[in-house]
Amino acid sequence: MIAHPSVSDRPLEALASEVAQHAEDLGFVSELRVDPDDPGKANVISSIGPPGEDGLILSGHLDVVPVVGQPWHSDPFVLTARDDRLVGRGTADMKGFVACALHALARIDLSELRQRLVLVWTHDEEIGCVGSAKLADALGERPQDWPSEALIGEPTDFRIFRMHPGHVGLTITTHGESAHSSKPDLGASAIRAMGRVIALLERLEVELRSVTRGDLRGMLDRPFVTMNMGTISGGTAINLVPDRCELQVGYRPLPGDDPVAVRWLITERLGALKLPPGTSVSWRPGTVTPAMLTPDGTALQGVIESCCPEARGGTLAASFGTDGGNLERLGIRSLIFGPGSIDVAHKANESVSRGALDQAVDVIERIVRVRCAARG
Repeated sequence: MIAHPSVSDRPLEALASEVAQHAEDLGFVSELRVDPDDPGKANVISSIGPPGEDGLILSGHLDVVPVVGQPWHSDPFVLTARDDRLVGRGTADMKGFVACALHALARIDLSELRQRLVLVWTHDEEIGCVGSAKLADALGERPQDWPSEALIGEPTDFRIFRMHPGHVGLTITTHGESAHSSKPDLGASAIRAMGRVIALLERLEVELRSVTRGDLRGMLDRPFVTMNMGTISGGTAINLVPDRCELQVGYRPLPGDDPVAVRWLITERLGALKLPPGTSVSWRPGTVTPAMLTPDGTALQGVIESCCPEARGGTLAASFGTDGGNLERLGIRSLIFGPGSIDVAHKANESVSRGALDQAVDVIERIVRVRCAARG
């Protein structure tokens, strides 16, 4: 799997097909759901067991983040052993889990399952959970033969995470009129207008920080909506009054919140903003990655805790996003739990220990046997 350079700007159909075939070889019925807007991308849905019988979903993403410019000590797309660790892009986040799941399932006589087991492997999670969003849009509501709970195998060092914030993007553009800089009064600067937009967003950011969710204190280190002005570009030359400036803004809605509520607030205030003469502002929505919130004490939580001692310290909140928010749209409750550490994800020389992978295979096997009532 590491040998497939499934960075989000490249096709991953070959990897998706390989994973789907691997599941079919184990007895699953696999479906390759190709993205109609990007034929090189696909989600993989594999299912087995009695339809309509609640069981378990195992989920993960097949894409990885870029490696360009990072100081890797070895080829990031060649799995490399270094002492007790395996190095390569995606080893921790999160091809390691997918491989462990498939290996664990090979130990089980899946024809004996008495509960449904569904594998959901997605594309483009790293750029906003695009694959799972399209899956949720297409399905509309949870299919009747899908289980009600999912285990998402992100790297958590075998701790259970039951919530995380979401992420919502917004692109704001200010428009002006170009002129020679020797006569700036003949134009209208889009950059000056953007300065007022930035000041508005800074005021709003202070407001958002002052509104904390009491139920999230002790779970999230920032129990309020955070905002980031991520990129800005404007103007073409130092001697021209700029007629356009673009700002990309992202914020993180809290678990349980309406993910677009803050976006509506921003656009409402932009519409009332007083701008310099000759300028205007427009905006367009970006990707919406919903937050995830699963109640404490679910049946799956109990199963995981019974199968893995490291998971018995109580549930936590993740600071990163996952496909869980989009699965929640389908009525599916998810827990995040898997081998490896998020601290090495997205970095050069990403790695996972052999011991963690070996343990993950054992734990996943036990979880599936318990949750899906496998005989033997």
